[in-house]
Amino acid sequence: MSRRPQPLPGSLGVTFSVSAARASGVPLNRLRARDLSSPFHGARSVVVPVPVPVPAPSPSPSQETVTAGDLPQSPWSLARQAEAARAAAFSTIMTPAMFFAGRTAAALQGAPVDPGPELVVGVFAPARAPRRPGVRGVKVERALAHLHEHDGLRMTTPASTWAMLAGELSVRDLVIFGDWLVRVPRDSRGRPQPHRRLSTIDQLERASSAGRRVGVAKLRAALELIRVGSASPLETEFRMDAAAAGLPDPELDVEIRSRRGRLLGISELVYPGVRVAVEIEGDQHRTDRTQWNRDIDKYADYAAAGWEVVRLTSSHIRGSRPRAVGIVAAALARRGGTASGVMARGIA
Repeated sequence: MSRRPQPLPGSLGVTFSVSAARASGVPLNRLRARDLSSPFHGARSVVVPVPVPVPAPSPSPSQETVTAGDLPQSPWSLARQAEAARAAAFSTIMTPAMFFAGRTAAALQGAPVDPGPELVVGVFAPARAPRRPGVRGVKVERALAHLHEHDGLRMTTPASTWAMLAGELSVRDLVIFGDWLVRVPRDSRGRPQPHRRLSTIDQLERASSAGRRVGVAKLRAALELIRVGSASPLETEFRMDAAAAGLPDPELDVEIRSRRGRLLGISELVYPGVRVAVEIEGDQHRTDRTQWNRDIDKYADYAAAGWEVVRLTSSHIRGSRPRAVGIVAAALARRGGTASGVMARGIA
């Protein structure tokens, strides 16, 4: 029977450099034990055992619906966690001149951008970009990027990251990323929290015009389409598709109130002139019973106040035959809106 490896000093954490471990008195043979991985030369990570899933018993019809927290994580969420783990490991051997950039910085900041196959690590010119397995080094002109610290890691700021990705992302993806950056989050009681937003449109404009960079034409095109108020990529995608089809621009992130001023709810996209509210629903609206009941009450209040609610899902927007624009156009036409021209062109 193999002997259990000796405990490591608690000060090292779950990721650490070989030099830090040696300085703490850890012998070299301990750093070769099977409970440690070597994601990069000179770095070690503690291997966390993966628990074997135990099938849960089938719920009876009387049992509560699972909550959103019980749902399996999405592939994108898992990819972002893996990128964060790789970045944490590499940070233990980074030099002071290095910082995370590109898709890596975007993923670490939680942006709706897929991480790449390699960590993106930048340096300011004229320093030499790092070259090692698993890392894509980039040399950046100092005027083209600002840095900050996020979750203890040094990286480009959200606005700089957005601008630096113009060479890799489409205009549509830059708008989705930009909408996500400039949105104003709300707290659990629905109150706007402007201090929590990650960037402003002015900051994105300054980043795009900071100097000569690849994809500047795409940045300018994206800036024309970015709006404050979209809370998810699906909302941004529907808004762009609706605009391209000729629908009027909706108001975003709107508080719907009764005639006496009582807050009935907050809706993502609203056509106030004809009292049409568009709700784009993720899977948590179906699986979280609390959310489900809250939605039922909200839509009943909307109907009593004379609003028509159009409920859309990702299949309406991203499906093989997207129908979201036609569904909303029909609702606007029913309410006497300006969508009749759109309907006449056959979009519905």
